[in-house]
Amino acid sequence: MANFKEVIARTEAFVFDVDGVLTDGGIVSTPDGDFIRRYDAKDGYALAYAVRMGYKVCIITGGRGRTLEYRMRMLGLSRIYLDCMDKIAALNEFLADEGIDPANVVYMGDDIPDLECMQAVGIPVCPADAAAEVVEASRYVSEFRGGHGAVRDIVEQVLRARGDWARDSKGVTPSQLAASR
Repeated sequence: MANFKEVIARTEAFVFDVDGVLTDGGIVSTPDGDFIRRYDAKDGYALAYAVRMGYKVCIITGGRGRTLEYRMRMLGLSRIYLDCMDKIAALNEFLADEGIDPANVVYMGDDIPDLECMQAVGIPVCPADAAAEVVEASRYVSEFRGGHGAVRDIVEQVLRARGDWARDSKGVTPSQLAASR
């Protein structure tokens, strides 16, 4: 089996769950039926940077809410499956629409609903605090917990392996992403 750095250098796309991956799993419901989640700014920056560098990024989550969708769009993401109870169907749709080989996909999940998708891709990964079954199914376990840098960790590793991390020093901001649409 190839070493992990060789495997991630083949990455064509990233797929992420939200609650427990991009967040610490905590949710506060609002009186109007929306939900407030805490996101790590460095995770967000890494996602926006990957999009800017031309990587395909997809969100597949059972989570829902206007603020969740707003946050993902603010980062420049357009492939977003919210309130998704059939994650493998969403993953297969994304891969088919984009013409991506599942062997070259990073999927980061943290709990039982992510297992089927993780088994369908070549590069299953998870945060440090993922469920035991998810840790066992992962090719890589981040040293960081969900919502505390796990997403930044894997995105940065992939982009470094491909020579795309910090390729320019311009950076990216949400206002730049909104202006480019």
